Amino acid sequence: RDLHSFPIRRSSDLLQSSFPGKVKSKFKPDAESLKTWREILSITWPAFIELVMSTLFGMVDMIMVGRVSSAGLAAIGLTHQPFMLLNAVFAAVNTGTTTLVAWNIGAGKKEKASVVARQVLTVNLVLGIALTAVGIGFARPIIKFMGGSSDIMKMGVDYFTIVVSGLVFLAFNSAVTAALRGAGETRLPMMYNIGANLFNVFGNWVLIYGKLGFPAMGAAGAALSTTISRLLSCAVALYVLFSKRSISVLSTPLRDGFHPDYEIIRKVFSIGFPAALEQFILQSGLMLFVRTVSGLGTAEFAAHQIGMNINGLTFAPSMAFGVAATTLVGQSLGANDEEIAEKYASQVHHIAIGVACLIGMIFILFSHPMSRIYTEDENIAHMAGTVLKIVALGQLGMPTQLCLAGALRGAGDTIYPLIASAFGIWVFRVIVAHFFVRVFGWGLIGAWAALVLDQYTRAGIVYARYRSGKWKYMKSRTGEVPGDLRA
Repeated sequence: RDLHSFPIRRSSDLLQSSFPGKVKSKFKPDAESLKTWREILSITWPAFIELVMSTLFGMVDMIMVGRVSSAGLAAIGLTHQPFMLLNAVFAAVNTGTTTLVAWNIGAGKKEKASVVARQVLTVNLVLGIALTAVGIGFARPIIKFMGGSSDIMKMGVDYFTIVVSGLVFLAFNSAVTAALRGAGETRLPMMYNIGANLFNVFGNWVLIYGKLGFPAMGAAGAALSTTISRLLSCAVALYVLFSKRSISVLSTPLRDGFHPDYEIIRKVFSIGFPAALEQFILQSGLMLFVRTVSGLGTAEFAAHQIGMNINGLTFAPSMAFGVAATTLVGQSLGANDEEIAEKYASQVHHIAIGVACLIGMIFILFSHPMSRIYTEDENIAHMAGTVLKIVALGQLGMPTQLCLAGALRGAGDTIYPLIASAFGIWVFRVIVAHFFVRVFGWGLIGAWAALVLDQYTRAGIVYARYRSGKWKYMKSRTGEVPGDLRA
C-alpha cells in the first residue's frame, strides 16, 4: 500500500469488513483482514531489515576487532553502555517526534507534521553538541568507572572519544528517522541506514587491518569507520527531508526556516520526557550490570559481550514490530479511532510472539556455532554459547515488552514503559545480578539469569497497562485536540 497516502481508514469501515458481528469476535482471515496484516507488515519489514542489518553490521565490528585481539573486543564492550547513556537523552525528542508526527498524519495534517520534523532537528543539534563535549571531556574517567583494566584502557578511551565525536550526526539521523517512522515511511530509513552500514564494513576492513595504504588502527579504526558512516547516513537523511523532489510525505523546503516553536518543543518533551528518563534509567542500570560482569575477568567479559552482541538480533524483530505499533496506534488515535488502534496493537503483538518463538529455537540449536564466529578461543566460545541458550528462555518476554510498549508510546502513554524499565533493570540487572554473580558465585550464568527475569518483569508491567485500556485516552490529556496542533 502506498504509504504516502497512509492516513488510517475509519475504524467503523475496517472493523465492519474485517470483523463482522461483534468487534471482539475471533479473528477471521477474510480479504479485509489480510489487508490489515499487510499494512502492519508494510511498516514492520523495512524497520525489521534496518534493525537486523544494523545489528549484523555491529556484530561484524565485533568480529573484525575480535580477530585482532580479545582485549579490543572487551574495550568496545566497555564503551557501549556509556555511549548509549549519552544517546538516551535523544529519546525524549525522538519518541515525542514519532508520536506527534503520527497523530498529525492520522488527522490528515501533513504540513504540521513537517513543522514538527524541522523543530526537532534544531533541538537535537543543541543536544548533540553539548553531549559530544561531555563525552570527549570525560572519556578516561568513564572507561575507568566501567572497570577498564590497564591493558584495555587506552583502546577504550580512543574508541569512545572517536565514536562520541560523531554524536551530532547520529542525533540528526535519529530525528529524521523518528519523524519518518511516525509518518509510516520506514523504507527510507532502512535504505540510507543500510547503505551507511555497508560503508562501515568496508571502512572497518580498511582501517582495522590497514588496507589500501592506510595504517592498521585496530579498535580505533572501527570507531573512525563508524563515525564516518554516521556522517554519510546523516547527510542522506537530511537530503530526504529537505529535497525539492518530495521524496517523503514530510519533505519540506529548507527555506521554511528553523525559528523555534516553543509550543511544539514543549509538546515533544511532554510526550518524550518519560521515554528519555526510561532510557537513562535503563542505560545507567545496564552500565552497572556491565560493571558487575567485567569484574569476572577479560575472558568472561569477552564471552558476555559476544552474547550481548548476538542478543541484539533478538531485539530487532520485536523493536521493528514496536515501530509498527507506535505508528499504527498513533495514526489511528490521530484519526480518533480507539478501537482500530487496539486491534492493530493486538495483531502486532501476536505476530511478534510467533517470530520470537522461532528465534528462540534457532538460538537453542545453533548457539555454540554462532559464538565461534567471534573468537578462536574455545573457552570463550563455550561460555558465550551457554549464554545464548539462556537468552532463548527469555524470548517470550521480549515481544510483549517491546511491542506493547511501542503501542503505549504511540498513544502518548510513556509513563508505564518507564516504570517497567526502572523496576526490571534496577531490581534484577543491578541488585539481583549482583547477588547471583558475587554472593551466590554463579558467575556469567547468574548475570544472564537475572537478565531473563528482568525481561519477564518488564513484560508483565507493560502488559497489565495495555490490558487496562487507559492508554487509548492519553492523547486528550496532552492537550492535543484534533484540528489544532497548538491546542
